[in-house]
Amino acid sequence: MGTLYIVATPIGNLEDITVRAAKLLTEIEIIACEDTRHSGMLLEHLRNTYLQNPMLAKKPRLISFYDDNEEKRIPEIIDLLKSGKHVALISDAGTPGISDPGFTLVRACVKERIPVTSIPGASSVIVALTLSGLPTDKFTFLGYLPKKEGNATKLLENVKKSQELIKTTVILFASPHRLVGDLELLKKRSNPGNYQYSFGKIRNQRTKRGICDVVSLNYFFFCLAD
Repeated sequence: MGTLYIVATPIGNLEDITVRAAKLLTEIEIIACEDTRHSGMLLEHLRNTYLQNPMLAKKPRLISFYDDNEEKRIPEIIDLLKSGKHVALISDAGTPGISDPGFTLVRACVKERIPVTSIPGASSVIVALTLSGLPTDKFTFLGYLPKKEGNATKLLENVKKSQELIKTTVILFASPHRLVGDLELLKKRSNPGNYQYSFGKIRNQRTKRGICDVVSLNYFFFCLAD
């Protein structure tokens, strides 16, 4: 029986990858990844950086694994694991399964009693929290807001109710093309003047902080996801 490795990759700075992750990704034979071209460039960098003879290294088999083909790929990967092959799962940046494909494959492995191991690394959620200047003792991570405004509004209303019971820092992801729209939606749900916010871009560590009147929950940190 093989093992599924959930491997965190850098979120902007390639030097943030762990030695353990680099060693695994330069040795393992099969890697499931969101974008084979993007991952191929990362793997080439790792071979050139961490191997003495990168030209002699055997390149791994890359299996595309993203939202639209996730369910189709799972049986194939499960069969490989059952045959004794080890498989690493990576996303374009960060940890698979955190607002990225992955949890359904882990669930399938758990169901089939296939070993699963995590190789942790840099986390944009934790980076966002620690850079924000907002309370870090308790936080809630919501991922991306739903694309449909009605669903997003319902989610924010439920969070608002939960904040009445437990005050936490709330962390959202927002892609560059949706950031303005997400802020406008928060503005519609707001009571002016009672919301502190902070948002930044992890790739170049730019962070903006301040008080705004566009939201009504407790705290948010917007992490721009490239």
